[in-house]
Amino acid sequence: MAEIALLRTFAEVGFHVASSGGAQAAMDALRGVLPMDAYEFVAFDPATGVHQSLLADGHARIDRDAAEEYVKLGPYRRAVAARRPLSMREPGTERYFRRHLEPYGWRSGLTTPLFLPEGRYTGLLHLASKDPAAYTERCDTMLAAVSPTLAHVTDLTRCVIDPVGLPPGFGAVAFDRAGNRREVPGVRPSRAAAGLAGLARAFIESRELTRRGLWLDGDGQWREVRVVRAGVGFQGAIQGAVVAERACSLPYDLTGREVDVLTRVAAGDSNPQIAAALVLSVRTVTTHLEHIFAKLGCDSRTRLTTKALAEGLCRLDL
Repeated sequence: MAEIALLRTFAEVGFHVASSGGAQAAMDALRGVLPMDAYEFVAFDPATGVHQSLLADGHARIDRDAAEEYVKLGPYRRAVAARRPLSMREPGTERYFRRHLEPYGWRSGLTTPLFLPEGRYTGLLHLASKDPAAYTERCDTMLAAVSPTLAHVTDLTRCVIDPVGLPPGFGAVAFDRAGNRREVPGVRPSRAAAGLAGLARAFIESRELTRRGLWLDGDGQWREVRVVRAGVGFQGAIQGAVVAERACSLPYDLTGREVDVLTRVAAGDSNPQIAAALVLSVRTVTTHLEHIFAKLGCDSRTRLTTKALAEGLCRLDL
């Protein structure tokens, strides 16, 4: 019966972690099988290489310096290598315990490194108790068993905050300044957009709030692309961008070469400049432009440029 109760608890933990904002409910479920008066999740951000407190209950969050001090302890590094929980007051942890836990009434602690099932490290979970004998070998075993599920709580590669203007029906991926790729919660991941890290970095460095256009992927498929600003990483503190895309046919019956010419017109190039860039004759460029003016219903380069930029008719990779 005890084993059945334990399995039920682990299933409940998994359900809550998979739900939005379910970390606290997951820990409430764990309290039924693990002693804890307080807990804290500390996330590792691969974009910055820094550990930061993400969620705490029962005591105030530790500051970043304390988190970085803890993960540099020799015993914790050995626990990470072995992927096993570490009890506080094990040799090498005494000084940290006296400085950061004992003054607040805690008498024992248990910390586990958090690895996703595929093996990626995401941070740590620390449990604290006022009972000096709270954590036994059985607790170590149970916490180690559930830690791959809890690792999703501290997975900051999925952390994307407020991607304003993200259209429905698009697949998407987010990037930070360093080009690190992150998932966008609630949005279908896009393998195609994952190849646009350079575009995302250039957008982040610009002053634009949004960008849209057309992209010809490596398989010859045209895609409608939107790029919007978003905060990523710990508490959305890193400037980032969400690149969203969906397969499309070219609008207004434009040809691929006409899209190339239109893109150059919108960039302010003259006909000779367009001809040189696209390795065409000036006469051929003029013919393409006549077709573009007719298809888009414009009678000047200014109106053509305005329409192209407003409707995202330019190539983003030209």
